[in-house]
Amino acid sequence: MSESSLLAPPVTARRLSPPVSFVAVAAIVVLFLAASSAPSPLYVVYQQQWHFTATTLTVVFAVYVAGLIASLLVLGALSDYVGRRPVLVSAIALEALALVLFITAGNVPMLLLARLLQGVATGAAMTTLGATLVDLNPPHAPGRAGLINGIAPTSGLALGALGAGALVQYAPAPTHLVWLLLLAGMVLAAAVVALMPETSSRRPGGVASLAPRLGVPERLRKDFYALVPILLASWSLGGLYLSLGPSVAAGIFKLDNHLIGGLVVTLLCGTGALTVFALRAVPVAVMLRTGAALLAVGTAVTLTGILSGAVVFGVVGTVLAGVGFGASAGASFGTLARISGPEERGELFAVAYTVAYLAFSVPAVIAGFAATSAGLRTTAIVYSLAVIVFGVAALVVQELRARAA
Repeated sequence: MSESSLLAPPVTARRLSPPVSFVAVAAIVVLFLAASSAPSPLYVVYQQQWHFTATTLTVVFAVYVAGLIASLLVLGALSDYVGRRPVLVSAIALEALALVLFITAGNVPMLLLARLLQGVATGAAMTTLGATLVDLNPPHAPGRAGLINGIAPTSGLALGALGAGALVQYAPAPTHLVWLLLLAGMVLAAAVVALMPETSSRRPGGVASLAPRLGVPERLRKDFYALVPILLASWSLGGLYLSLGPSVAAGIFKLDNHLIGGLVVTLLCGTGALTVFALRAVPVAVMLRTGAALLAVGTAVTLTGILSGAVVFGVVGTVLAGVGFGASAGASFGTLARISGPEERGELFAVAYTVAYLAFSVPAVIAGFAATSAGLRTTAIVYSLAVIVFGVAALVVQELRARAA
């Protein structure tokens, strides 16, 4: 019997079984990340309707990440003390409130508030969902939770951007319908969580855990710190695509269809999700080196497209970078799932997501302001060069660890 099953209360007839709960939690991860990427194709619509600048758009992006990182810092370890289900129910309720605000938003301040609440909800949900997947991991498939923790987030980002782009381009009420569909999904998610078994026992220290801190257990630090460069490389690339990807497609490659704007994000994240699944049997060390190399190479090819205006280079480069993005995500979160104990998972995933989202957001916010003053093309070039440097650094670190091993 696994340690996680010893922690969980007995499953009654009114509770979902662990295998069903595992699948349900994976679907909720996809739902949350789909909601987080859905605004990307909508930003252009809001900008046209409310006539705000690229700087304002960057602020909208920034408040989401600020709420998310604050949530990771404050709430990241809470589920290790009070249980997974209370944190998940609260995160879903807050996400539902954010979606209601999106539906009713008629100006920038309302959009900012909706995005801020969505960031807080996503931060609380992602660490708890990641830990819950590990808790529910089937004993006969010890690597499955790490695999799903790599596939589900990238799948959600891809589906959210693609679905929102299609709805904006072809469906009525482009700034309302997508949020109504996501709200219905959150209602269903709440019902599912209410029926799930609890997988983490309560223990003292819940209030104290709310004090903002980032901590990695000493025995895990060497493994964790080795993952930091590849987290920086992969998630900074994701930030470029989710914040500026549709704008680059329209402004540099002259592809102004809203569906194509969503496809830009989907091409990166969807390729990443398929890669995690395809490489699930490949050793983690090989995945990490492959991911780092392809992040650098793919971004370099995409940069060639930006410099030349050739769409084919942009597409090929994005696919190559997407393979690197997926390999990096699968190997990174698979490693975290493998090395952590049940009482460490919430906090460890919080630290990992904090690093990831800082890399995802800080360069993207800087790029958003730079695009207003220096121009979109120059900003995309400099950003791409920075991602290439991160990728090369990650490759060097993984090569050194492989030789040491």
